[in-house]
Amino acid sequence: MNEITLDAIERADGKFKENGYVAGILYGDGVEKATAVKFEEKSLNRLLTSHGNSAKLWININNSKKFGFIKEVQRKHLVRTVTHVDVQIVSKDHEIKIAIPITYKGDDVLRTKQLQLQVYKSEITVFGKMALMPDGIEVDVSEMNLNDTITLDKLGLDKLLKIENEDAVYGTIINLRALPVEEVVEPEKK
Repeated sequence: MNEITLDAIERADGKFKENGYVAGILYGDGVEKATAVKFEEKSLNRLLTSHGNSAKLWININNSKKFGFIKEVQRKHLVRTVTHVDVQIVSKDHEIKIAIPITYKGDDVLRTKQLQLQVYKSEITVFGKMALMPDGIEVDVSEMNLNDTITLDKLGLDKLLKIENEDAVYGTIINLRALPVEEVVEPEKK
């Protein structure tokens, strides 16, 4: 796995608006007090697109490197641009609770079998040591059959991680739904 790194620049507390940067805050292990920072907007957006809103990462700040994860991403409601990011600094042995995104692949193969995936949950909340947390979970559904379900055993999580509901169903394979065909009524010829 590649090491994900993001540069942070310390800034003054209070309102912040600077073109090309997004406001953020660092807090947690080894941080005396919450530190107001700014992140370069393009780098941050690339990271969020590639690794998601709960990414584990290294933060470069003031000539030091700290390990943590993105705890919260705030966005403008309509345009969805990132306005603020909270990063929690932790040791790799620190126990945390985090939502891990689930992506499903192979749905195109299901369609050739007249099947489709019905997704119930696209993330899972996990408790455990930071070092054991995956950045994301990928589930291949291409070999699944009608009425197969995606449960905890198909997610491939480390056995030392704990989840709230071990019996949860994350998805089911169902028959491909045919879109209703609208009947065109021809006007009567006179």
